[in-house]
Amino acid sequence: MRDRLEANQVFLYLAAILAGLAVGTHSPGRVGLLETLLWPLLALLLYVTFTQVPLVGLHRRLANARFLAAAVVGNFLVIPPIVWGLVQWLPVDPALRFGVLLVLLVPCTDWFLSFTHLGGGDTSAAIAFTPLSLLLQLALLPLYLWLFLGQTALAGVIQRELLEAFGGLILLPLMAAFLSERWAERAPGRRWLIERLGWLPVPLLALVLFAVAAGQVETVTGSLGLLGWLLPVFLGFLVAAALLAWLLARAFRLPVAQGRVLAFSFGSRNSFVVLPLALALPAGFEAAVVVVVLQSLVELFGMLVFLRLVPRWLFPDLPGG
Repeated sequence: MRDRLEANQVFLYLAAILAGLAVGTHSPGRVGLLETLLWPLLALLLYVTFTQVPLVGLHRRLANARFLAAAVVGNFLVIPPIVWGLVQWLPVDPALRFGVLLVLLVPCTDWFLSFTHLGGGDTSAAIAFTPLSLLLQLALLPLYLWLFLGQTALAGVIQRELLEAFGGLILLPLMAAFLSERWAERAPGRRWLIERLGWLPVPLLALVLFAVAAGQVETVTGSLGLLGWLLPVFLGFLVAAALLAWLLARAFRLPVAQGRVLAFSFGSRNSFVVLPLALALPAGFEAAVVVVVLQSLVELFGMLVFLRLVPRWLFPDLPGG
């Protein structure tokens, strides 16, 4: 039954997104509650995802410099110039370009772990990369914005938001999952809890997608004029991310499961973390909020495609594997 649930997860996610768009359109009064629940849902989603990874003794299995090097090179050396090139397609509007750079320059550190798990990737390697990714984002995002747009005033705000995301969305769920696994190991009859939690990543991710879609309908419908400019940029980014993952996995001679991690890491961006940054921007930068919201919705559909494309075509299981 669980195998069937995971095999049909893409259809469940698509239904959740469509239902969220419908609720956001016809019952806007309920959107506030859904937006309030989004962060706890994300934290719970990561907790149950982490419980499906053997965290006890994890450090002994993560001495993989080649994977970490590939993830760092792709996310922080190759993708920024790609994003800068895509931005040249846009009109010369500082708010519009700032929003695209803000949302595409840094990789996701939350739900990409769940997509990696559901897509058959090496979740242990993905977890190992997460703290390194956050540290590099803290250091490099202000630098990128300065290089590409000359923006330095938001550096402190950006760093504070990233630190809060790391503590609330990564560190606490990770510690809770580790303690849960230690508790389960102390008695044979406790393992059932971890096994039962394995049913939850798919429905919880569906709830997250439902909440995001419902909460952003008004922003999207009020900004359809920008979609013609932004959609090619976001779709082009997803295509470039998939190709880059394939190339770097071959260049660094990574196993299939770690190649899948690269694909989900390169393709997903930190939209949930940078959205509060966009909302805090001064007057005249309202378009940046629209950009982040539209990117997150395009990414939702893109990750559904990745769940099919990555394990079946981009990084299929080896014969006899």
